[in-house]
Amino acid sequence: MVKAAVLGASGGIGQQPLSLLCKISPLIDELTLFDVVNTPGVAADLSHISSVAKITGHVAAKGDFAGKTQETEDAKKAALTGVDIAIIPAGVPRKPGMTRDDLFKTNAGIVQGLIEAIAKYSPDAYILVISNPVNSTVPIAAEVLTKAGVFNPKKLFGVTTLDVVRAETFVGEISGAKEPAKTTIPVVGGHSGSTIVPLFSQAKPAVDIPADKLDALVNRVQFGGDEVVKAKDGAGSATLSMAYAGFRFAEALLKAKKGEKNVVEPAFVYLPGVPGGEEIQKATGVDYFSVPIELGPNGVEKAINILPKANDYEKKLLDEAIKGLKGNIESGVNFVKSPPS
Repeated sequence: MVKAAVLGASGGIGQQPLSLLCKISPLIDELTLFDVVNTPGVAADLSHISSVAKITGHVAAKGDFAGKTQETEDAKKAALTGVDIAIIPAGVPRKPGMTRDDLFKTNAGIVQGLIEAIAKYSPDAYILVISNPVNSTVPIAAEVLTKAGVFNPKKLFGVTTLDVVRAETFVGEISGAKEPAKTTIPVVGGHSGSTIVPLFSQAKPAVDIPADKLDALVNRVQFGGDEVVKAKDGAGSATLSMAYAGFRFAEALLKAKKGEKNVVEPAFVYLPGVPGGEEIQKATGVDYFSVPIELGPNGVEKAINILPKANDYEKKLLDEAIKGLKGNIESGVNFVKSPPS
């Protein structure tokens, strides 16, 4: 039996595609949805789909966006008790001209409240953080879990799979590959702008990227979210592609939980707490970093250090990424340790 929860299930990522993908997955037996509005309706709609998962929807008290009433607490308890995997797309979306860092104050508080509930009601769950800015929200989650005495670094993941999906897709447009997902392209670092570093030199099978297209390709992977925000003209951000990427990671994790071997996906993790992570931490000087990780029943089996194989061009990108990550991570840690007034 696998019980999954989507927290933020009525938003653009949660309702439209992510909850749907979870509902139709044969790997999920029970699915609970939580949000501040509309969740019972989303659950009722999805319940008509003839798939394995049984589904329930839980909603916060009306107007209780801070999650402070007993009614909201009861809803969180009902949604999270006994959950094996909690997926968090909750938060406000980006709008034109807004960076992921602009989202920080609002989404930081939302993630903090949800992680506090997970610590109470499902402390052993895998936690998949999609809410932006991931570079800061994952450290927030780690600090909250540590305060509660239940932090397991092997089970906390910042979902950066969308960066890999974009790299696969955009390279496929250049190479003409009919099935771009069959090209493995490592993307490391973080999940925001220049902290995202695609390592095209390590693509398998190898890809030939013309020199005059490389800078533009890297920039498109790093700032692909801006492309979507602009195209939606203020109506939202990347929801469909992010939901696909989030589910791809969740599906990989659940396959590994069931015993499948050699499951490798990227994720933003707490390096000192996972096997193989300390080597990467020493090389980068940061505690959190996205690298390919081998997954198993207990979460992270091993962080795979592919950084030494980066070429000179990529090493410059890595230096820039690390500079940005240090500030992002510090913002997340300080949000919990020294809360804003």
